Amino acid sequence: MATILPLSAQAAPAAPVAPARHTILARLAGITIFALSIALAAFVVANKHGVDHMLAAVGPFRIPLAVLIFAIVAAAPFSVTDALAVSNGVLFGPWKGSLVNALGLVLAAVVGYAIARRTSKLLAIEPQLARLPKWIKRMRIGSPQFLIAVRLIPGMGGTIATQTAAALRVPLSRQIYTMCAVTVPVCTLLAFGGHFVSTYVDTHIVRPAEDYATRHHMHFPVGGGASVDQGDHVRVRGPEQ
Repeated sequence: MATILPLSAQAAPAAPVAPARHTILARLAGITIFALSIALAAFVVANKHGVDHMLAAVGPFRIPLAVLIFAIVAAAPFSVTDALAVSNGVLFGPWKGSLVNALGLVLAAVVGYAIARRTSKLLAIEPQLARLPKWIKRMRIGSPQFLIAVRLIPGMGGTIATQTAAALRVPLSRQIYTMCAVTVPVCTLLAFGGHFVSTYVDTHIVRPAEDYATRHHMHFPVGGGASVDQGDHVRVRGPEQ
């Protein structure tokens, strides 16, 4: 079993000690980046419906914007991207939605690594590493196998892997492919699942309900005192596949 050494002892040789003032400023910058990244991710997730409508309204720029939004959320520590991965499948279809998710994850790996370089000292990573399962502890810390295995742990796994990679200054390419090896397949399944569920609901629930309302001349109140009459349809759907 591998011995869990302090990350500082495994990283590259340390640079000369910075003056106390510079150290304090660096820590304040790290705390600020850490807090802003979490707050921005939380805002996007909490306003998912507004984000969906915004993406539908920006026309040809919606895919680049969706990639950027997904990357922001995925790069933040402790974030969960499942809802956005499903939403992209609904909005863009399974193939384009999966592509948006994959590109967003690559960008998130880069951004998350940059953030972790500033914030790795703010989290107590060594105690987290000490509590890892025994089968993971047998791997060399910072190796591709180790980073992939840690990312398989629900909850904190992704954050621990990124913070460890940043603390050890592993190559950026390793951070990207170890993160994508775990997250891209999962988000692809979520995109296809979201598209399947939305299509099923639209075909077997929404359309039959609208047809029934039309045949029976039913009126449904909508905003502003108006109503939906026969022949009128109010439906929010993704692009036709």
